Amino acid sequence: MNNYFNSGLNDEEVIKSRKKYGSNSITEKKQNKFIDFLLDALADPIIKILLIALAIKLVFLFKDFDLFETLGIVIAIFVATFISSLSEYGSEKAFNKMQEDASKIKCKVKRNGKLEMVHQYKNNGYNIVLDVNSGAVHVVDDVVYDTLELYEDNTLEEIIEKLEEKYPDYSVREAYSEITELKEAGQLFTEDIYENYIDSFKDRPTVVKALCLHIAHDCNLACKYCFAEEGEYHGRRALMSFEVGKKALDFLVANSGSRRNLEVDFFGGEPTMNFEVVKQLVEYGRSIEEANNKKFRFTLTTNGILLNDDILEFANKEMSNIVLSIDGRKEINDLMRPTRNNHGSSYDIIMPKFKKVAESRNQMNYYVRGTFTHNNLDFSKDVFHLADEGFEQISVEPVVAQPTDSYAIREEDIPTILEQYDILAKELVKRKKQGNGFNFFHFMIDLNGGPCVAKRLSGCGSGCEYLAVTPWGDFYPCHQFVGNEDFLMGNVDEGIIRNDIVEEFKSCNVYSKEKCKNCFAKFFCSGGCAANSYNFHGNINDAYDVGCELQRKRVECAIMIKAALADK
Repeated sequence: MNNYFNSGLNDEEVIKSRKKYGSNSITEKKQNKFIDFLLDALADPIIKILLIALAIKLVFLFKDFDLFETLGIVIAIFVATFISSLSEYGSEKAFNKMQEDASKIKCKVKRNGKLEMVHQYKNNGYNIVLDVNSGAVHVVDDVVYDTLELYEDNTLEEIIEKLEEKYPDYSVREAYSEITELKEAGQLFTEDIYENYIDSFKDRPTVVKALCLHIAHDCNLACKYCFAEEGEYHGRRALMSFEVGKKALDFLVANSGSRRNLEVDFFGGEPTMNFEVVKQLVEYGRSIEEANNKKFRFTLTTNGILLNDDILEFANKEMSNIVLSIDGRKEINDLMRPTRNNHGSSYDIIMPKFKKVAESRNQMNYYVRGTFTHNNLDFSKDVFHLADEGFEQISVEPVVAQPTDSYAIREEDIPTILEQYDILAKELVKRKKQGNGFNFFHFMIDLNGGPCVAKRLSGCGSGCEYLAVTPWGDFYPCHQFVGNEDFLMGNVDEGIIRNDIVEEFKSCNVYSKEKCKNCFAKFFCSGGCAANSYNFHGNINDAYDVGCELQRKRVECAIMIKAALADK
């Protein structure tokens, strides 16, 4: 007996099964009109008896003058037929809706022991097909799109029969042939070759390549959604000393193996509140690069309140990237990002400074980063506002908050947010074609190879390749775990003392998460954020469900944008 649950059917078995049992497709049935159900209801035997009684009463109406009894029969017939018709109509409508929803669910089928995944969808007038395992993207016409939906579960002749009302025979045959050619060329229904790779990936030596230095556990804003509790991170306010930062950079160099390019993000709180130490650490980092065959890429993340010409001059010289925090329109930004003690509008303070940063860096190597919440579900307007203010590198991301928070994204918000992404994607295409476009961080994907396999499988590398360092030198898997003592990994003096945490994060990948295994977006999001998974489900191998819904939509929009910009 074949172990179908483990290996699936092979090609020969699929053909035999179809011949014996038929295809695994649902027969489509057109929705009847309400009048059809009304006529069917009139054929009911009880209704027929009432109609005969009514006819008799009408014959003798003028003789007996029994108007009320006659009207009673009329009302009885009307109520009985209407309610029966309405019930049947509603039931069929619900069933057809269920069929429609079911048709959108794509089965992931094992063939010859391997998982094959194809995702197809429509967006902005484009029929898009993604072969998940190979990453191949195809923009197809209607006949290929509809044929493809039936391809795996039907013979050619069955497909022709099912589509005969929409397309001529020869069109379906051509479409079927094209799909078969793509399959044979390894661009459709390709096998998953990465699952076996993951074991060797988990067994690789740990190499640290990036640090998030918490230069300041303090902040001069009082952002309502701040996961860091206005910079305190569930602990105490503190500034990192040069000595602690120096030890952190030494640790990075010592544990980076042969990797040459190392990433260091000056983070907070607000790092400009401790900018002298930032400058000292940059100077120290540069001083040890040549001797250790390393190159530091520094990033500054700032709210801009203390930003001035001296800081900007230094940043433009030494920082590979600058992240500028602003939420969009003035009223939206100031609602969630107020100054301490409400000392003026944070928007008014930072906007002119941020414009200066963008222009001074020639609209490259920076981005303005905002957060949208339940309070601004029309966040596309905030993106357009930032673009209209002259910013070309933009990121506006959904807040991650507990359901009890008033500003948290709720399940019922998802349809609105998905619509906003569509609006945003269409406008971005329009502006790009007009020559006044901008980049939106979540729509920037590489379809020509993209990140390495390890990156696609495991994501950001938090807890093993990427660590956060507190002002007093403690190591955590990333900035979102800081303050959670269960994830305290070590410190700059002793190094990593919790290797079990390292191993746990090394084992976190798209195959360790059940929700990721059959998701078409898994190689684009790499399993999502481990911190979000932990905060919502208590472990890092789950997934933040709301975030997943939004991520899938962003991937679809990003691919559509690629298709639209290639369509001259």
